[in-house]
Amino acid sequence: MPQRLLETHNQKVATLANQAKAERLAGYGQMRFEEYAAEWKQGQHHLAPASVDHLDSLLQNHLFPAFASRLMNTFDHKVVDGFIRTTERNTVGLATQSNALDKLKAIMLDAHRLGLFEEGPLLGGQAPVYDPKRPSSRRPGS
Repeated sequence: MPQRLLETHNQKVATLANQAKAERLAGYGQMRFEEYAAEWKQGQHHLAPASVDHLDSLLQNHLFPAFASRLMNTFDHKVVDGFIRTTERNTVGLATQSNALDKLKAIMLDAHRLGLFEEGPLLGGQAPVYDPKRPSSRRPGS
């Protein structure tokens, strides 16, 4: 009899865990990136003011223009690769590309930990690589 009670208890626990995950997926998965990133940013209370300013700049100038209205459950490595190619095409500096990608990784890792992704959407993506033959991304007058 105790074995049967243990099995029943384990089934109830598993059902509750599955329900909680389904609720997280429904809530966060349908959230727009801009909303998710804002919520994620609130948890970054350890950042110094200059780091918050830098984060805000990356979000406003690079990540939100690319992803603001994208639903969180629609990210995959192809979306991230497209972002990287777009920053390269727009001659965004390599350091800025790298910083923007790092912030995107941090946000996506948070979503992965919540269970939104079986695999992180940055797995398989190719990070920007320095190319000494590539002309500088500096624009005249900058």
